[in-house]
Amino acid sequence: MLTRETPVFIDGPCGQLEALWLDTPDARGVALICHPNPVQGGTMLNKVVSTLQRTARDGGLATLRFNYRGVGASAGDHDMHSGEVDDAQAAAHWLRLHYPQLPLTLLGFSFGGFVAASLGGRLEQQGIELAHLFMVAPAVSRLTAENPPAQRCPLTLIQPEADEVIDPQAVYAWSAGLGRAHELLKVAECGHFFHGKLTDLKDLLLPRLSN
Repeated sequence: MLTRETPVFIDGPCGQLEALWLDTPDARGVALICHPNPVQGGTMLNKVVSTLQRTARDGGLATLRFNYRGVGASAGDHDMHSGEVDDAQAAAHWLRLHYPQLPLTLLGFSFGGFVAASLGGRLEQQGIELAHLFMVAPAVSRLTAENPPAQRCPLTLIQPEADEVIDPQAVYAWSAGLGRAHELLKVAECGHFFHGKLTDLKDLLLPRLSN
């Protein structure tokens, strides 16, 4: 199995977006991974994002992770709202051009959970069905009527119970109010960045990505 990602640049709404692409031979699907808060140092190299990428790879998916505008070598300035969703939409378009027949899975961590969910909503409005949406310790407070989350695809929420960045109770309340079928997985004795718990995260993700 190929494990080394290839650096690529994607045309984004504010200029080039820096990305890492793994073209898995005989891929059974594709995964787009969205990173955490860029203002607080989040990048596509974040260790949780790296775990999401490796797990998707091990599940047989081609993968793409990317830096939002203003992060790393990506052009533009932080928007912290719809702009990063626009960036993710450009990355999803790039993936769909390369793999037009393969189902798309979205994964997002923290702020990236908001981005992935909002992107999923946009894609569904365009008639694009998703294979799965994974929101890990997601910034659910950022989801608004302007950026509604995906509604039709399978949804898995993974929330650390000792999260010091995202209030777990806010995620649980958001989950309870969804009014649609989904899965909420709680990770005991785990902080926001999954210190010492990355293997637990992979163990939760892999069987769901491999289905």
